[in-house]
Amino acid sequence: MNTLIAFFQKLGPEMLQRTMEHVYLTFLALVIAIMIALPLGIYLTRCRRPKLVSAIMGAVGIIQTVPTLALIAFVVLIFALVGLPTIGTLPALVALTLYALLPILRNTYTSIRQVDPSVIEVARGMGMTSNQILFSVELPLSLPVIMAGIRISTVWTIGIATLCGLVGAGGLGDLILKGLRSYLMDYLLAGTVPAAVLALIFDSALSGLEKWLTPQGLKS
Repeated sequence: MNTLIAFFQKLGPEMLQRTMEHVYLTFLALVIAIMIALPLGIYLTRCRRPKLVSAIMGAVGIIQTVPTLALIAFVVLIFALVGLPTIGTLPALVALTLYALLPILRNTYTSIRQVDPSVIEVARGMGMTSNQILFSVELPLSLPVIMAGIRISTVWTIGIATLCGLVGAGGLGDLILKGLRSYLMDYLLAGTVPAAVLALIFDSALSGLEKWLTPQGLKS
């Protein structure tokens, strides 16, 4: 008990600060990724150019295969070439957003495409417009799969954000880097344990949001 108290007395304030930075960075990256991937996924389901769909999905898929450190380094290099800041929140935010795109985009596209065509025909026969069908039929039926993509992106982003300390973006990665440089286990624990807890909290919160958003008829 005394060891635990001493641990929090030593690192508690810094843990709280870095955790808040981590949450801010993760939340902002996810919001931007959702704002890009969700409309883009819907657009691709309506797109009549299969080559364009394949090109966009392939490009986003390629980003996912790039190692995290390599992607961060690539973003920093591009920023340096165009005169943008290479240290701080901006390059980290771009890298995290790029990594978060694929699960949301793929799940949005796939889930809407897999909606039973007969259901859409019934809705169209009732006189519903394309937008009404999208928001009243397709998106509610696709919601569980879309939310699964968002949850996957959230967990990935929280973990990957620990590497953004390398570019001075703050977050729990700073504590982990301090622990690695000084070989101090308490700094490593102060960085890794809150990151794992954040992943569990965010995933649980999104699960609750999914249940709340799901129409009552689909729940039964």
